[in-house]
Amino acid sequence: MKKNFLFFLLFPMWIFSQSTLDKIVYFDSIGKDASKENHISYRIIKDYYTEKDLYQVKDYYKSGALKMEGNSKTKDGYSKEGEYIYYFENGQKKRTENYLKSRLNGSFSEWYENGNPRIRGEYLESEKGFGSDMKIFDFWNSKNEHTVEKGNGYFEEDWGTSSAKGNLNKGFKDGEWKGINEITKCQYTEFYKNGKFISGKSINSNGKELEYDALELKPLPQKGINDFYKYIGDHFVKTKEAIANKIGGRLVIQFIIDKEGKIIEPKVLRSLGYGLDEEAIKVITSYENWIPGKQRGVPVRVLYAIPLTVPN
Repeated sequence: MKKNFLFFLLFPMWIFSQSTLDKIVYFDSIGKDASKENHISYRIIKDYYTEKDLYQVKDYYKSGALKMEGNSKTKDGYSKEGEYIYYFENGQKKRTENYLKSRLNGSFSEWYENGNPRIRGEYLESEKGFGSDMKIFDFWNSKNEHTVEKGNGYFEEDWGTSSAKGNLNKGFKDGEWKGINEITKCQYTEFYKNGKFISGKSINSNGKELEYDALELKPLPQKGINDFYKYIGDHFVKTKEAIANKIGGRLVIQFIIDKEGKIIEPKVLRSLGYGLDEEAIKVITSYENWIPGKQRGVPVRVLYAIPLTVPN
């Protein structure tokens, strides 16, 4: 017996006690799930085993020092909402930012580990409507030199996995920018006009040049996203156990589209049990032929999560 579905693609203080309603998750150095013995940081989701509109999420360094705190609309802790605060391990505040429906929105600030200010700016809704544009008001370099004032000056961008340098005009990138992506091992040169990306050229670790006209491209099924939805609706079979116990509701499956366009590393974020989780994973991972996502023209792994509504 087959059922159709409705789909909506979605696109780290010390601890003295922990409630039995809370959940703890351990992470390795790159944020993947790890064991308690081998973790680098860990997350506590308060009241995980209850149903709420917002869940308090706190990440901690292995030492027990608070690393991040905020709220999530979902139990996994990735549907960010409202203010998020990040800390250095010495307790100094590192960054504050705000989210609206999991998108960066509104003011943000950053500091150096010694407490000196680094950045003050805001995120604005992009013209395309599915992301945020960053606007910089002030920037101080590591020597505490105020190189960007009122949106104008020389900015040194450093987000850990990538860095770039160039000029800002009224808060936005302007002219030539040069940078490097530590994940893809690419150096790049880009041109902007009043914050708008014009063109770019990257050089990978093998010296190969690649020109691109879009900073990012989302992965998509070769036949379109509707074909992906239809495939799951046509092939998902509700298990006998779920039918007998009249089980239905919403389950959420997370997965990665790898550099070759394959669906890998499926994970259940919200379970219904009775074999429905396994059935969803089997069907989703059997779908082939995705066009991989790209950053600066280079294929990259992209994380997805898809909620499935199963009728009772």
